[in-house]
Amino acid sequence: MTEKLRLAIVGAGPAGIYAADILLKAEKHFDVSIDLFEQLPAPYGLVRYGVAPDHPRIKGIITALRDVLDSGHIRLFGNVYFGRDITLADLKKHYNAVIFSTGAIRDAPLTIPGIDLPTSYGAADFVSWYDGHPDFPREWPLDAESVAVIGNGNVALDVARMLAKHAEDLLPTEIPANVYSGLASSSVTDVHVFGRRGPAQVKFSPLELREMGELRDVDMIVYDEDFDYDEASKSAIATNKQVMVIDRVLSTWRAREVGTASRRLHLHFYANPVSYDGSVFRYERTAPDGEGGVRGTGEMREIPAQALYRAVGYFGSPLDGIPFDDKRGVIPNREGQVLDDNDEPVHGVYATGWIKRGPVGLIGHTKSDAMETVKHVLNGQANWWSPEHPEEEAIVALLASRGLEFTDLSGWHNLDEHELALGAPEGRTRVKVVDRDEMVTISNRK
Repeated sequence: MTEKLRLAIVGAGPAGIYAADILLKAEKHFDVSIDLFEQLPAPYGLVRYGVAPDHPRIKGIITALRDVLDSGHIRLFGNVYFGRDITLADLKKHYNAVIFSTGAIRDAPLTIPGIDLPTSYGAADFVSWYDGHPDFPREWPLDAESVAVIGNGNVALDVARMLAKHAEDLLPTEIPANVYSGLASSSVTDVHVFGRRGPAQVKFSPLELREMGELRDVDMIVYDEDFDYDEASKSAIATNKQVMVIDRVLSTWRAREVGTASRRLHLHFYANPVSYDGSVFRYERTAPDGEGGVRGTGEMREIPAQALYRAVGYFGSPLDGIPFDDKRGVIPNREGQVLDDNDEPVHGVYATGWIKRGPVGLIGHTKSDAMETVKHVLNGQANWWSPEHPEEEAIVALLASRGLEFTDLSGWHNLDEHELALGAPEGRTRVKVVDRDEMVTISNRK
């Protein structure tokens, strides 16, 4: 048995919790003491605040994450901001190492004229609103009748579905009251989703795409001109089961009769964004280039759009005192070992999840990602810090001395039970509490 490892993990989403779980399972070699720090009063990160409320299957991941937190070997410090409430210098005084698993919650940039207009929105902000993130406004403008969504991934599908779906069909979910009210008063009749490439190159998961076609009173509209496949697309459909299923789903939509629903969801492929002026979205028609990509055709098209949502990916945020790659939106690293400006490992500092590799892969992929990082944490004993105050109560005393009203694991249980109780009378799984101060108050009730 080597010396005890006091480890801090900043970010209590799936990536951070998976890393903690893997570390705990390595206890036969290391005596590990783990503290999770989370800027929100509640844990679970992306699963709680990045997954649409009508996806309960994905939220089932929370069950596995809860088992890890409730193992009795991890402490949670919620409502604590790294860089404001605690610093890297603080962590060095109390821990041997830190893993950053802060994810990516900003929208990746998209540079076209009009992207900064007031009616142009980031998908990440919209997702945070409808998921009841406490740090986002309670109201969202939904007075546009025709909306453009740029992106061909699952986030674009989530945004489009939430805009097109009738609010009453979301009532069985954990949707917060303010979000239901906003969606119920929405003026949206048409949602247009745009992707640069063709149907065989989309990043949708087949299940999410199939669910789109099950929306009540929503016509799914695709355009025959987008299905004149080139050889690369035909090959992808023939050799890739996921692409084959996507093509099958889209083919069924092509055969449907449309025109009876009160709302319409249009999928436009081979469409490269050009500009947005607040009332019209312009795009250039593209075509296959014969090598799996696309080329511009010079043909310009436009549709009416009083709102634009960009769902072209998430982007990480810099952390105080930690190296950051402004172009990729990640912490520069080598297999989770954080690197300085000279590409040398920073002692005691590691990264996992989207802040490590960028916003790619599904939630489950963060587990293998965490294994890679943890391997280097455990093998890097020579690079560990030598904390002045490694005692477990020392960090509690520090937070208390700064007057921080932090939440802990028992507090999360309080909030969890409260939300479940709010949903029970209506036959719902839960009703999410949105206000940060209210979350903290409920969590810290004795």
